[in-house]
Amino acid sequence: MDSPVDKPLGYLLNRVAGKLRTEVATTLLDPLELTLPGYVCMRALSLAPGSSSAELAREANVSPQAMNKVIHALQRRGLVTRPASVPSGRSLPATLTREGTTMLARLDPKVAEAEDRVLAALSEQDRRTLRQLLAAVD
Repeated sequence: MDSPVDKPLGYLLNRVAGKLRTEVATTLLDPLELTLPGYVCMRALSLAPGSSSAELAREANVSPQAMNKVIHALQRRGLVTRPASVPSGRSLPATLTREGTTMLARLDPKVAEAEDRVLAALSEQDRRTLRQLLAAVD
């Protein structure tokens, strides 16, 4: 039988991501009626204000059509804003509202706690190393 370290990387990454998704969604996002793509969209906008729907879709790993729905839902809640039109092109840049920034600031420490629960078997140094390794291939 294969040891866990002999399993394909994609399989292992998917398992960890699934555990993190479940932990974050069920404990934090569901009670706020916020989806994981919605949270990822807000996080991406905090790092790159004015991102297009297509850019946000790539960040959240969803289709452009799905991201459009996510952005509309965030707009209805007053968490994200986009102009009605732009002088050139078709892309409507999105930005976080003050309410979106406040919600994200409240969520981020709780998401970090959820990450800690999922990675509880790793030491703090191992967690830093894991982040460094993942960032190196991003």
